Amino acid sequence: MMTEKEMTDLAVELGFANVAVMDTKDLTFVPSFRPLCEENLCGKYGANYACPPDCGSVEEMAERIRRWPRALVMQTMWDIEDPLDEARTKPAKGAHNDMTRRLIERADRPGLMVGAGGCSLCSPCAIVKGEPCRFPDKRYSCMSAYCVFVQEMAEKCGMEYDCGPGVVAFFSMFCFDPGQ
Repeated sequence: MMTEKEMTDLAVELGFANVAVMDTKDLTFVPSFRPLCEENLCGKYGANYACPPDCGSVEEMAERIRRWPRALVMQTMWDIEDPLDEARTKPAKGAHNDMTRRLIERADRPGLMVGAGGCSLCSPCAIVKGEPCRFPDKRYSCMSAYCVFVQEMAEKCGMEYDCGPGVVAFFSMFCFDPGQ
């Protein structure tokens, strides 16, 4: 089982631009963010077990994170002119989440992944066929589903949230208990 230092070193080795560890009690959850998921811009609302309304209430989601005292926060930055360009952002989010999953597998410790986008382990998600989740232990929800105030989290971690024109940043977390 890796230590915090070993996990941060591995995150840098895997290619994350910035990495920090913070206490999950210092995260802010904003319930008024949930209606943004309901707009369904990503197409996963009601079509993915890891997304609203099926992932749980804002309070349940916050409790899931707070169960773990620490969070390894990871950031990637991508040269993408238009942050609404799905053809560019979707693969970048996928690569970011793949790096996060690789880190978690190698860290070999219990915890919770919070992704840069909704779970994409199965396409389509089993929910659309009325079947149970194929990977309930690996399923992950995104920062938006948890209603994490990402800009504030980034600032607390010493990371830029708005990286300037032509650069898009994505964030993920691995929440864990240093005593486990």
